Amino acid sequence: MDALLDLLNSRPLINGEEQDALGDPVAGGRWAREHGGDGSPAELALLREARDVLQDVVRGNSSPAALGPLLEGVHQIPEVTSDGLQWAVRSPSHARLAVETVLTWAGTEERMPGRLRPCANTECQLFLLDRSRANRARWCSMAVCGNREKVRRHYERTR
Repeated sequence: MDALLDLLNSRPLINGEEQDALGDPVAGGRWAREHGGDGSPAELALLREARDVLQDVVRGNSSPAALGPLLEGVHQIPEVTSDGLQWAVRSPSHARLAVETVLTWAGTEERMPGRLRPCANTECQLFLLDRSRANRARWCSMAVCGNREKVRRHYERTR
């Protein structure tokens, strides 16, 4: 789950400028290795593509079918272990991290539909996973985006 949110949030706005954690080969490679990847140029290209498509899907700008090309060459293989039947995912090595992220998104949508969403602050590009009981979280961070919205509303009321 952490890798999914980290990937979705890997292109934040900082002081009004977009920063891409996967844009620089060195920083992107480090990001990929920290999340279990190998940091190769092929892996980074696929991670950037997966991020962009996932962001569009989560925002509702694209259908989940747009994720299909990211799963080409991926197979699910049954394995019988002492714990019972388990499914192993086989993918090209450079695609493993992107595939795992897409599968995590699918699992999240199945278990917690509608809880992965973009921040309600239109000036923010981040995403959040609402784990609240009421499913009413709107901001990536109450301390930043939530506070800005509250200050904005207070200012409008007192003006």
